[in-house]
Amino acid sequence: MKDFIFYNRTKIIFGKNTQQQVGEELKLAGAKKILIHYGSDRIKKNGLFDQVTKSLDSANIKYVELGWVVANPRVSKVREGIELAKKEDIDFILAIGGGSAIDSAKGIAAGVYYEGDVWDFYEHKVIAEKAMPIATILTIPAAGSESSSGTVVTNEEIKRKKAFGSPLLQPIFSILNPEFTKTLPDYQTACGASDMLAHVFERYFVATKNVDVTDRLCLAHMKSIMKNARLVLENPNDYDLRAEIMLAGYIAHNGWLDVGRTRGDWASHIIEHELSAEYDMAHGAGLAIIFPAWMKYVYKENIARFELFAKEVFGIDKTGEEGVLLAISKLEEFYKEIGMPRRMSEANIENPDIKKLSSQASGQGTIGQFKELTKEDVEKIYELAK
Repeated sequence: MKDFIFYNRTKIIFGKNTQQQVGEELKLAGAKKILIHYGSDRIKKNGLFDQVTKSLDSANIKYVELGWVVANPRVSKVREGIELAKKEDIDFILAIGGGSAIDSAKGIAAGVYYEGDVWDFYEHKVIAEKAMPIATILTIPAAGSESSSGTVVTNEEIKRKKAFGSPLLQPIFSILNPEFTKTLPDYQTACGASDMLAHVFERYFVATKNVDVTDRLCLAHMKSIMKNARLVLENPNDYDLRAEIMLAGYIAHNGWLDVGRTRGDWASHIIEHELSAEYDMAHGAGLAIIFPAWMKYVYKENIARFELFAKEVFGIDKTGEEGVLLAISKLEEFYKEIGMPRRMSEANIENPDIKKLSSQASGQGTIGQFKELTKEDVEKIYELAK
């Protein structure tokens, strides 16, 4: 086990009617005038927006709004938010929605105090030295952005999807009310489950030794996500099941499963980012395509770790390649069961430009920790994912 420091500043406010506390929480945080940043008008149709603004009015907090953040959030929207925040003298950002709205808000929070173009952060040309505080009201459990330090956006002009992170971007507080996830389309719920499952995979499949505690936490969490994803798709109005999934997304990406370990592999995420940037597909769907292909390519690097995965998650007693490949097959069956694609062809991606995708994913070196992947390795993973 590695030495570690665990830090996550985000206050989680979880449960029914918690959105009514937003005004007082923002007041406690010192907010005077906020930017409400959100995705679709679903939050206006279901009454959440009105409840939030009523709470803000009660706390004497002024607000302006910027909506219509799309999946794979665009850097152009981030730039628009930066200009609006400067013009309106905003001192706090409230993101309402899923990972896309929250990631976009984080980009705005960093870009407000930077004289250059915010894309410089995502290109890792500069480091965030100051950021506007943010809070979130989560309506789509998936990305774990409600307590993470990272943000991912797409530059639509060049079709590149990139990430950067800073502790400054961790929300001050996040409100999680499972009630507002009941109206999510099944596909979005399934994409969310795929996303959070991938976050656990990234942390479990590392080479760090003597991490039995977090190994067991990761394996149990995988089982719970898969179990509750199936159940919630059968019973979408069940509050308790929605609560389980919402909590699962938070735990999968709040940093706790990293402690004492190499901080994740993340090659599959990098490979998927190029796929969803090029073809504008849902991140969770892309991960369902990429992760089994990555597993098939790398499992021989540490077959014992995959054997434990096969046994604890799928109850497979067979060892060696037979057991591992059976487990990967079971994972693909799960993706099919919840409506996720397992190959690019199932997502209507025909004749992908694998050399271009691989070159962009690998950059000038290698990616990944479990197995360091070259451009040629990445090409082979994309081929397995076709």
